[in-house]
Amino acid sequence: MLEEVERWLSTRSWSANDRPLHQILAAKQRTGQTVSVVLPALNEEATVGDIVAVIRHDLMRQVPLVDELVVVDSGSTDRTSEVAAAAGARVVHRDGILPRLPAVPGKGEVLWRSLLVTRGDIVCFVDADLRDFSSEFVSGIVGPLLTEPDVDLVKAMYDRPLGTEFDSLASGKTAAQGGRVTELMARPLLNMHWPQLAGFVQPLGGEYAARRSLLEQLPFPVGYGVELGMLVDALHLAGLDALAQVDVGVRKHRHQDGQALGRMAAAIYRTAQLRLARGHLIRPSLTQFERGEDGFEPRTYSVDTEERPPMVEIAEYQTRKAA
Repeated sequence: MLEEVERWLSTRSWSANDRPLHQILAAKQRTGQTVSVVLPALNEEATVGDIVAVIRHDLMRQVPLVDELVVVDSGSTDRTSEVAAAAGARVVHRDGILPRLPAVPGKGEVLWRSLLVTRGDIVCFVDADLRDFSSEFVSGIVGPLLTEPDVDLVKAMYDRPLGTEFDSLASGKTAAQGGRVTELMARPLLNMHWPQLAGFVQPLGGEYAARRSLLEQLPFPVGYGVELGMLVDALHLAGLDALAQVDVGVRKHRHQDGQALGRMAAAIYRTAQLRLARGHLIRPSLTQFERGEDGFEPRTYSVDTEERPPMVEIAEYQTRKAA
């Protein structure tokens, strides 16, 4: 590991317990910064309501840490929007944001568009499929942005038990971990090509917070590559010391099957490839196999090849900032 990374781990890796809530609130009042929380959601009616309820109770009613809570629905076919609204979130539909640009499927697309419907100086992203959600996922990663003026982006780090192995983890035994794409694709890529980022425990984690002033300058891969792309681009734009991570405990969520993980890995590799060369993408597709009536049948999926430009370049966003 680079000496720079070892130093970074000792100065930019914290626990959520390092900053008590009263200290974070005092910093928020002193600096006057506002905080937006965004939940990108696609068919998450089983979990989104509980997450919204916890944030509203712990961080909006009990203490005024979060100023706005927005669920961006990216085309759910279940009751995600209704459940989120009933729990107290403001729900915005992806297709209603920046309608002159037809939306494309993908998480990164939703995160990018969310910058147009939020106003916080700090924007905190939280995946909508978390179970047993704790508000420390928000306060833990927002805290350094309020207390450390030279930190621009903070990622959550946590244990990711796979399935029922949470019980083994709780008992202190070694459990097989989730985060398979992280270990098999993202971590090797980062260690080989961007070794300054080798200290991030969960580089692909969906829980992170950043200053709007940084986010609006970043391009957003429209799909699964958004977290890796954002981390690499933030490193180049702001430098390693502007990045940090906070331990928030254990993350329990729905796991994807192997083929979905393969598509995710392909998108992440493509995101890395563009940043390595900005060259010609030879074959933006991935063929996988499923057993059918006549044996194994190929299924070919396109790999996300589109990125949204930095939001600060969008005319509607510039108009809103000037208003």
